[in-house]
Amino acid sequence: MPGETNLTTILKNMTPTLNEGDYVFCTVSNLGNINPNDIIGSFKEAEGCTIILNKELADKLNFNYSYVAAWITLTVHSSLQAVGLTAVFSAALAKEAISCNVIAGYYHDHIFVAKDDSDKAMQALENLSK
Repeated sequence: MPGETNLTTILKNMTPTLNEGDYVFCTVSNLGNINPNDIIGSFKEAEGCTIILNKELADKLNFNYSYVAAWITLTVHSSLQAVGLTAVFSAALAKEAISCNVIAGYYHDHIFVAKDDSDKAMQALENLSK
């Protein structure tokens, strides 16, 4: 089932959901010590593999990180071909001086913001659907 491509419809039906927990971005050269089911997201780069993990697990594995994030899911099935969604919500967050790191999944967009900015980010995102 393809996702929605109409930006107005996406924004109208978008409900941001704050996932429980604290999340961190780490880089590793080998994924052998990590259960794949524990990885929230990953991206292979020339310097190593960036992985997103629950902070508790990263601490348990003694992984280094410098950014503790909150994870917000936009619960609307947006198409990977939708134009402008990332621009709209990143501009709304930027207006509030909130940095965001975005992962586009097949069904939803996922936004990682600094943990301390999570409430302010949720408010800014909720305002987009009004």
